[in-house]
Amino acid sequence: MSLNVILGGLELGFIYGIMALGLYISFRIMNVPDLTTEGSFTLGLAVSAVVANENHSWLGILLAFLAGCCAGFVTGFLQTKMRIHPILAGIISMCGLYSVNLMILGSPNVNIPKNSRVFTSVDNLFDNIGLDIFGRHNAKMILSFVAVVVCVLVMIWFFRTHFGLCLRATGNNEDMVRASSINVDVSKIVALMLANGLIALSGSFIAQYQGYADISSGNGILVVGLASVIIGEAIMGKRGVTLGLISAIVGSVIYRFIITWVINSGIFTAQVIRLITAIIVAVALSIPAFKYYIARFKIKHGGGRNA
Repeated sequence: MSLNVILGGLELGFIYGIMALGLYISFRIMNVPDLTTEGSFTLGLAVSAVVANENHSWLGILLAFLAGCCAGFVTGFLQTKMRIHPILAGIISMCGLYSVNLMILGSPNVNIPKNSRVFTSVDNLFDNIGLDIFGRHNAKMILSFVAVVVCVLVMIWFFRTHFGLCLRATGNNEDMVRASSINVDVSKIVALMLANGLIALSGSFIAQYQGYADISSGNGILVVGLASVIIGEAIMGKRGVTLGLISAIVGSVIYRFIITWVINSGIFTAQVIRLITAIIVAVALSIPAFKYYIARFKIKHGGGRNA
């Protein structure tokens, strides 16, 4: 792979890594199967694109995060106060967000002029101070890296605070937390708000990275995020929240390089990328079952040999 391809893979790996952080919070820390992801990711793209077209690109990033938090609040409210099953609550929110995103965009696809993107403003800043490290990837590489590092550090700090520890305890043992007079419903709602805020934030950067927002951009993004989380855990293990958050970013970068290699190898066409992603997730999730069957085989084989 050329240097430009490697830098592009890193940039997208970092940006999608922010989305993987959100999924790690909901699926791993809170143990909640949140299916709002596809809707909240597209919501981030839509809000970012529309606001950026009004020459407020940085405000679009902030509002996208807040919009994602609102989407997470709706899902959390349905789960906790309306007593709707988490999977159904996520599906309801995702379906509703499709219409909301379409109303925000006004059309299925919205382009963002180059001069209205955050990456362009950062690139202009670097040009003014004479900073040129990655050539034409200068702004995209540095901004995506800074964004993901800030998100990881903030999340690590947050989950070490008292309230963050309460969220972690809620995911580990909800009954024990409820017996300790901690409001479980509030913990779930805040965690889902934070998770979907990060997912929408990732979508907002993607919109300004690629220069457009499409109503179907979030299709299949849940599986992409899960693949990133699972790949990261397979490499770095499951040894605490701090390492887990970092592993989600590592997994996102590795996943992006896998997809880049698949596309550039010429072995597969772009149409099978999501099939490959689904296979990666299925195989990774099946690893415990493989280990179980291998252990059983060894026991049976050892028992027959010693009989």
